Order: sequence, then structure tokens, then C-alpha cells
Amino acid sequence: MQRRDLLKLSPLALASTIGYVAHAEAPAPSAAEAFYNVRTYGATGDGKTVDTPAINKAIAAVAAAGGGTLVFPAGTYLCFTIHLLSNVDLYLSQGCTILAAASPLPGETTGYNGGTYDAAEANDPWIPYQDYGHNHWKNSLFYGENIHDFSITGTGLLWGKGLSFGSRGTRGDYPTYVAEQPGVGNKAIALKNCHNVLLRDFSILKGGHFALLATGVDNMTLDNLRIDTDRDGFDIDCCRNVRVSNCTVNSPWDDAICPKSSYALGYARSTDNVTIANCFVTGTYVLGSVIDGTWKKWPDGPHARNGRIKCGTESNGGFRNITITNCVIEGCKGISLETSDGALLEDIAISNITMRDIVDAPLFLRLNRRNRNPKETLRPGTLRRVAISNVVSNNSLASTSSILSGIPENLIEDVKLSNCYFGHKGLPTDALTGWGDTSKPMPDWKTLQVPEIEDAYPELLRFGPTPCNGFFVRHLKNLEMSHVEIAPLNADPRPAFWLEDVRRADFFAITAPVQPNFSLHNVSDLRILWSRAAKDTTMALSANETI
Repeated sequence: MQRRDLLKLSPLALASTIGYVAHAEAPAPSAAEAFYNVRTYGATGDGKTVDTPAINKAIAAVAAAGGGTLVFPAGTYLCFTIHLLSNVDLYLSQGCTILAAASPLPGETTGYNGGTYDAAEANDPWIPYQDYGHNHWKNSLFYGENIHDFSITGTGLLWGKGLSFGSRGTRGDYPTYVAEQPGVGNKAIALKNCHNVLLRDFSILKGGHFALLATGVDNMTLDNLRIDTDRDGFDIDCCRNVRVSNCTVNSPWDDAICPKSSYALGYARSTDNVTIANCFVTGTYVLGSVIDGTWKKWPDGPHARNGRIKCGTESNGGFRNITITNCVIEGCKGISLETSDGALLEDIAISNITMRDIVDAPLFLRLNRRNRNPKETLRPGTLRRVAISNVVSNNSLASTSSILSGIPENLIEDVKLSNCYFGHKGLPTDALTGWGDTSKPMPDWKTLQVPEIEDAYPELLRFGPTPCNGFFVRHLKNLEMSHVEIAPLNADPRPAFWLEDVRRADFFAITAPVQPNFSLHNVSDLRILWSRAAKDTTMALSANETI
């Protein structure tokens, strides 16, 4: 039988095959088989015995035999670090749980039954240029480096119960571990410098700091994964030729799907040719309720609802040829494109997106100069050639509008929006409904000053409330919007658009409530045509006026 024949087997035939291998002797490395059973190598699946040695022995044997599929029958496999190898596919059967064993508690040296996760490797001198989690891969539940042609498939579950989520807070009744402490695991899956990778059909509950950290991984497919986690979902860092499809990610405390381009490999490598399609991204559900099917929403009140799809903030190498399409985004932050460390962020297509209950604003495009990279590699970043179409957003917060902002000496270029609807709550009526600082009275929107924040961490809400309710556009060249509607649920006297240091902007068939809708500040080459938001206007230069 060939490896591909696994997909052709009926459940009965697969069970028969698994049962046969389970009762056979452990095959010699030279005796290649189509399928291997992890129980043959001593794994118990009883949820009490540490099965890591047996599992790693099984993976090594399959690799030595030339490759094959290692099957995990139903059961709970309690594990520390599992080492992935080339040409070995792991198949997680229905009813199979890979359970992350308890890490060492603060001040202790060992975890469950004296065990530990692999030690985090040194990554000097690159550590200062990205967050702790991005500098280490070995301290994970699954770890693979410099390997190729492997997969994890099947409908089983990875439960990162014993992993650190990289913060000092709490997650219900889960213990809190210190990520930097030796022996602690803090990622469900970590891959470095790999190629030809398939992850499909399984679920991850509580995936640690990253459910998946992939750095320098090429030709990778993530398909039909269900992620219910306490920090990031997928971090796709310095990767090329990646397909993310049909995935569900609930990540209330951090980002859901996050292409990045850090300096963790010791050089600037771009993330290229990435497609994110047919995914559901949210931050609104209680941890674990997506996995168990109850879909329990967090109660009203202050609570992290991050979620979102974001390029950045680690942005040394760049992002090129990124497509985000046919996705549903609910109860979290919106879509962000961020280049802060000299990245070239170019050729981005966003289409067919529905958003509901966005907790900040639907869109955030940011080009600034945090410059968290080696000084000898410094360069101005770019954010250009971005096309956004067929987006529907409803019931987002309105205190801070969508922001498209470069900096005075470095402009965003060539942004197009078409066939979009942005419905939001409207002007807050008191400090409790969206202005942010509830200890202060709501300011007069006419006095709002939006800071530049040129050299800091790029985050939309750090700009504070905006003097517009649709789009705040600053330091941008070549903007086109057509058939775009701004629709406040409640009355909002702020103009729909604020344009500042904008060079060539075309607005066609724009809809917004009848009022002054374009606040112009140092705007050149402006055209507004066939719009309900304002009268037809052609203007060579406007220093400061509202139309």
C-alpha cells in the first residue's frame, strides 16, 4: 500500500489495518510499512503515563524505515516535547488527544513526574529584535527543524494544558507558568526552516503562546484546523508559499492568523505568496467552548477580544503577494497591515470579507518606523499596492475610525477600496461606550488631535478617538474609493473622512449621512464624483476646509 491509500480506506478497513499493526512486533527500520501504530512502540494512551519516549522512538523508527504514517489510536497521550522528522506523517485518530504535560511551576525545576520540555535554544545576538516567543522553537509540544515532507492530520486534539501562554495573567483554572523558565513549554507546534508541510483536520485547545509558530517554512498547507486558544493562533513568520484555508480560530487574548517577518533567523526574510481563505476568525468565545461545541460568548463588560488577521508587527523582511479572501470575522479586531521595522509590504488583495461586532475598527493600515532590527539593516519600509473589495462590516465601535496612516517622510501608496459597507455604532454618548478612558469626560470631537506615534508599537487604539467616523487617512499617495458606504447606527456629527497630507484621492459613489463629510488638510488633486456624501468636487489643493 502507498501512503496515499490511507485516504481511500473506509473506517472499518482503517481500524482493521491499525489493529493488525498494533499486535505485530515493532518493525525493524528496514521493514518499511504503509502504517505504523504508536502503541506498538510502548505508548499507552492512558493519560497518566508519560508517552513521550515511546512516541519519539516510534517516529525515529518510521523515519529510519524510509518514512510512513504513524497512527495514534483513540486515547490520551501525555507528553513533553515530541520530535518531528522528515517523511513521517502523524495521523491522530478520532478520540485521540495529545495532552501537554504540566510544565515546572514557578520556582520548580521539573514538571509532571519529573519531566520537562526541551530547553529553549540560544538565539543570540538576534533576541532583541522580536518578542521572546519568536526566538525559540525547541520548548514546544511538537518541534521540528530542518525537516521536510511531513504532516500532522486526522481529527484528534492537541490540548496544551501544561503550556505557558507567555503572560502573567490567568486563564480560568489553568496553572500559570513562566515562559522563560527552563523546562517550560510554550508552543503547541513550532517549526523552523522546514518545507513541504501539511497540517490538516485536527483541533488545538489552549495552544500556549502560539498554537503554531512556523519560521522559515516553505510550501505549507494549513487546512480545516480548529483552534481555541489563549494567545496567537497561527504565526506565519518568514514563510513562503503558504495556504491557510477552512480554519476556525478563536483567540480572545491575541491575534488569530498573523503573517510576520521577524529577524529570528538572523537575517531579513520576507513572507511571500500567502493565501488565507474561507476562515472564521473570532475573539468572542470563552476558551474551550468552540472545541466543545457550546460556543459560549464572553459576558458583556471589559474583556480582551483580540482575534483578527494581521500582517506584523514583526516586520523586518516584508510581505509580498498576500491574499485574504472569503473570511468571516466576528467579535474581535479587524484586519491590520503593519510595517514598522523596514518591511516591504506590497501587493495585498483583501476581498469578500464579512465582519460583525468589531471591537476597534475594520481596517488598519500602518507604515511607521519602530525600527526594531539591527541598525546596519535599517531601511524605509513600504506599504503599497493594496486592493480591498467586497467588505461588509456591521456594528463596529466608532470612537476610533479605520486608519490608513504613514508618516511625513514615508507615505503609504496606491490603496483601492471598492464595494464596501461599513456600519458602526455611531458617536459615543458617554465615556463608557467607547472613548476609552472612563475616568475622564468625553471630549469634544472637534478638539481631537490624532498623534503621529512614528516610532512606537503600531496599534490602532493607541491613536485614541478620531475626529471622523469612517476613515482617518494621513500621509498617503494615490487613494481610490468607489461604491463605499459609511453607515452610523446612531447619529454621528463627525465627518465620514479625514484626509491629511494626502496626494491624489478619488472618491466615486460614496454614501454617508448628509452633512459635511470630507475634512481636508493639505490635500492635493482631489476628486469627488457621483456621491451622496458630498457634491461633485474637483480640487487642485486644499489647505484646510470641510465639504
